Amino acid sequence: MFFRAFWLLTGFGVSVSGGVSVIGYLNLLTTGHTFKEYWNFITYRPECYLLPIGIFIITMSIYLPYSNEDD
Repeated sequence: MFFRAFWLLTGFGVSVSGGVSVIGYLNLLTTGHTFKEYWNFITYRPECYLLPIGIFIITMSIYLPYSNEDD
Protein backbone atom coordinates (compact mmCIF):
# COMPACT_ATOMS: atom_id res chain seq x y z
CA MET A 1 0.00 0.00 0.00
CA PHE A 2 2.75 2.46 0.94
CA PHE A 3 4.75 1.41 -2.11
CA ARG A 4 1.87 2.38 -4.40
CA ALA A 5 1.34 5.65 -2.55
CA PHE A 6 5.03 6.44 -2.91
CA TRP A 7 4.89 5.90 -6.69
CA LEU A 8 1.65 7.83 -6.99
CA LEU A 9 3.11 10.86 -5.23
CA THR A 10 6.39 10.54 -7.12
CA GLY A 11 4.53 10.44 -10.44
CA PHE A 12 2.47 13.43 -9.39
CA GLY A 13 5.57 15.44 -8.53
CA VAL A 14 7.28 14.53 -11.79
CA SER A 15 4.21 15.39 -13.87
CA VAL A 16 3.77 18.72 -12.08
CA SER A 17 7.39 19.58 -12.83
CA GLY A 18 6.93 18.75 -16.51
CA GLY A 19 3.57 20.49 -16.69
CA VAL A 20 5.00 23.70 -15.27
CA SER A 21 7.71 23.62 -17.93
CA VAL A 22 5.20 23.08 -20.73
CA ILE A 23 2.97 25.88 -19.46
CA GLY A 24 5.94 28.18 -18.91
CA TYR A 25 7.06 27.72 -22.49
CA LEU A 26 3.62 28.86 -23.67
CA ASN A 27 5.06 32.36 -23.36
CA LEU A 28 6.77 31.67 -26.68
CA LEU A 29 3.39 32.06 -28.35
CA THR A 30 3.09 35.63 -27.08
CA THR A 31 6.45 36.51 -28.62
CA GLY A 32 5.19 35.77 -32.12
CA HIS A 33 6.04 32.09 -32.55
CA THR A 34 3.47 29.78 -34.13
CA PHE A 35 1.99 26.74 -32.40
CA LYS A 36 4.02 24.49 -34.70
CA GLU A 37 7.25 26.20 -33.64
CA TYR A 38 6.18 25.89 -29.99
CA TRP A 39 5.46 22.19 -30.42
CA ASN A 40 8.82 21.62 -32.13
CA PHE A 41 10.55 23.48 -29.30
CA ILE A 42 8.99 21.53 -26.43
CA THR A 43 9.61 18.17 -28.13
CA TYR A 44 13.36 18.81 -27.86
CA ARG A 45 13.36 20.03 -24.26
CA PRO A 46 14.18 17.21 -21.80
CA GLU A 47 12.24 18.78 -18.92
CA CYS A 48 9.05 18.65 -20.98
CA TYR A 49 9.33 14.85 -21.15
CA LEU A 50 8.63 14.75 -17.41
CA LEU A 51 4.91 15.35 -17.97
CA PRO A 52 4.18 12.14 -19.93
CA ILE A 53 6.60 10.16 -17.75
CA GLY A 54 4.80 11.33 -14.62
CA ILE A 55 1.39 10.53 -16.08
CA PHE A 56 2.66 7.06 -16.98
CA ILE A 57 3.94 6.49 -13.41
CA ILE A 58 0.61 7.63 -11.96
CA THR A 59 -1.32 5.36 -14.32
CA MET A 60 0.83 2.36 -13.49
CA SER A 61 0.57 2.95 -9.74
CA ILE A 62 -3.22 3.03 -9.98
CA TYR A 63 -3.99 0.32 -12.52
CA LEU A 64 -1.33 -2.34 -12.03
CA PRO A 65 -2.67 -5.39 -10.21
CA TYR A 66 -2.33 -5.24 -6.48
CA SER A 67 -0.76 -8.29 -4.85
CA ASN A 68 -1.19 -8.51 -1.11
CA GLU A 69 1.25 -11.04 0.32
CA ASP A 70 -0.43 -10.97 3.74
CA ASP A 71 -3.48 -12.94 2.52
